[in-house]
Amino acid sequence: MRKVIFKTGLAVVAIGILSFAFMSFTAYQKPWDTPAKYKTMKNPTTSNAENVAIGKALYNKHCKSCHGATGKGDGPKAVNLKTKMRNLASAEVKGLSPGEWYYRSFIGRDEMPNFETKIPEVNDRWYVINYLLTLK
Repeated sequence: MRKVIFKTGLAVVAIGILSFAFMSFTAYQKPWDTPAKYKTMKNPTTSNAENVAIGKALYNKHCKSCHGATGKGDGPKAVNLKTKMRNLASAEVKGLSPGEWYYRSFIGRDEMPNFETKIPEVNDRWYVINYLLTLK
């Protein structure tokens, strides 16, 4: 009888762990559906030291709490999110088109809020992207 209870308990724990892992993986892997107009969007700003510094300051103010100081998704608020954040310095993310960066960073979805009102100047948004592209 003890063996049956032990095996049942073990099975319940294993199913729970697998379910949690699956939910975590699917939350992380949910693909972005970027509208066509953003896929071809170009960055109208130049990536010079001044613009990158402005972008870094805006990132620190608006993004760092979730994305972390170096964009690795390890900010203090990240642990409370359902979706595991990607490393913004990864090859996968660095390979996005400028418009995809813009859409994901400022239009957002789900837990990633829209930042169009928090960062109202379009050039300032692009400065943040210029900064993000410097992350390693």
